[in-house]
Amino acid sequence: MTDDVLSTDQVSALKTTVAGLMPGLRADLEALTRIPSVSLDAFDQAHVEASAEATAELLRAEGLDVEIVREGGRPAVIAHIDGPQGAPTVMLYAHHDVQPPGDDADWDSAPFEPTERDGRLYGRGAADDKAGIMAHLAALRAHRGALPVGVTVFVEGEEEIGSDSLPTILERHGEKLRADAIVLADSTNWAIGEPALTTTLRGLIRVVVTVTTLDHGIHSGMFGGAVPDAITALVRLLATLHDDTGAVAIAGLRSGTASDLDFDEARLREESGLLDGVDVIGTGSLLDRIWAKPTATVIGIDAPSVAKSSNTLVPTASAKVSIRLAPDEDPMDAYAAVQRHVEANIPWGARVEVHLDDQGSGFAADANGPVYDQTRAAFTDAWGVEPVDIGVGGSIPFVAAFAEKFPEAAILVTGVEDPDTRAHGANESLHLGEFEKVCVAEAILLARLGALPR
Repeated sequence: MTDDVLSTDQVSALKTTVAGLMPGLRADLEALTRIPSVSLDAFDQAHVEASAEATAELLRAEGLDVEIVREGGRPAVIAHIDGPQGAPTVMLYAHHDVQPPGDDADWDSAPFEPTERDGRLYGRGAADDKAGIMAHLAALRAHRGALPVGVTVFVEGEEEIGSDSLPTILERHGEKLRADAIVLADSTNWAIGEPALTTTLRGLIRVVVTVTTLDHGIHSGMFGGAVPDAITALVRLLATLHDDTGAVAIAGLRSGTASDLDFDEARLREESGLLDGVDVIGTGSLLDRIWAKPTATVIGIDAPSVAKSSNTLVPTASAKVSIRLAPDEDPMDAYAAVQRHVEANIPWGARVEVHLDDQGSGFAADANGPVYDQTRAAFTDAWGVEPVDIGVGGSIPFVAAFAEKFPEAAILVTGVEDPDTRAHGANESLHLGEFEKVCVAEAILLARLGALPR
């Protein structure tokens, strides 16, 4: 519980104000969504530049001092406006780059033409994370001319490709970003009508495992049965990553414990699309498995395709393995554990190399104190129900980077998504009713933080 720093009338007035802003917010969101700002090198980066400029213009229109910064990567936008004397400063984070759309045929409408169906707005980036940008704009517009706190907005341009230049941005521009509270709008809510504060995120390592058994390919009929091929050796090695239940069998990896929320197998199957008859894998509670325990997923294999294969013992084959980590696991400790596991399970004396492709730390918040109290109260004001604390099984390494750079700041991981958003997939969408509640919550949060005793 928290003291009532805002009156019922103040809360009601902000709800009314945000409701009046929604048509303009939606129009601006649709305009941003039409910019195909995919940050991968294979795509036209002029669109990412255009997205940064469009974001900067939206912030300038609200009276913020704005600059576009580039520190060896994609353009990021930093903007600031002072609040009342002595008021806290809140930093609002989002990102303007998006994932590739994939095959247009998988979409029910054009990925970069926002389209409403059944109360949802479909389009690549309509949720992840251009709706995050617009939630921040909603809070600024709701308090236009009378901001209760100082506000810094940081909109990154390469979150979807790993935020490689973020450490340099934090090093060179960190003082501009320093704040008492940091709102990172890049997560999800528990369900439609049920808000959530994300308090844990899993870490990540990606490794490439390469197995070699021959110095050249040879006839499978002439030598098969005595000479091992690389693909079969690789498959046997990958099979050792899990036990018979499907739980990760890499010794030395840590496991955590998730929030005790009601989440049954039927909901898991519905949200994931798990086919009838396919077993759920692993051990422990379902939320432990998807939020707090390690995973090992083979996400790619380099080997001859079925269509182009020949009757040959393949000499070398590689697999990329994505390994999610408990929120408090050190990624390099995990990498060492993977190396030990591979070395202990090499089949038939094959030559095996393990290469670290990427790594990122998890996050676990101590979600207590007045800022967290006011955040939960703002969510309750907006939704009419109390929020829950959730974990997210995915990895957002920049959250840990902010927590390390600004250890005194309260880190608030919020989101515009819901279990049916399908971020990164075809038919990504934003629930428009929930989006309005997100905007209301952020506007109320700024008011609540500004009303705290100084």
